[in-house]
Amino acid sequence: MKKGSVEFAVGIFVIIGIISIGYLTIKLGQMEWLGDNYYPIEARFMDISGLKKGSQVELAGVKIGAVEDIRLDQERMMAIVTMKIEKELKLSEDSIASIKTSGIIGDKYVKISPGGSPDMLEPGDMIIETESALDLEEMVGKYVFGDV
Repeated sequence: MKKGSVEFAVGIFVIIGIISIGYLTIKLGQMEWLGDNYYPIEARFMDISGLKKGSQVELAGVKIGAVEDIRLDQERMMAIVTMKIEKELKLSEDSIASIKTSGIIGDKYVKISPGGSPDMLEPGDMIIETESALDLEEMVGKYVFGDV
C-alpha cells in the first residue's frame, strides 16, 4: 500500500515537472498561447546592416514589438522590414522608424519616434519616414582616407 502512494507522488511530481518545462519553453521562446497580441507594420529602409528577424522594436526605450520579416523590394532596391507591434499601442502616421545600435557588441534594433498626427497607422500600413543604419566602417574609412 505504501509503495503505491510513493509511485503516485512521483508520478504527480513528474507531470508537474513536464508542465513546468513546457510553460518555460513557451515563455522563453516568446511564443503566443492563444491568438496574437500584435499587428504588422512595415517600413522601407535604404540600408538595414545587421538587423535580424526577432530584433527588438522600441519606443522611448520600451520594447513594443519585434522584427517579424525582412525582404527586398526589387523594384526600388530597398529593404522592407515587417514589424509586429503590440495591439494596445497605436502609432501615428508620421512616426519615424530608425535603425539603431545597442551595446558594445552592436546589436541592431528599430527605434520608433512618435509623430504628432491625429491619424493612426492601421495594421499592414507602412511607416514612410525612416532612417537607415549608420555604417561605422564606412565613416571610419572616410575619415582615414580624408573624405570627410
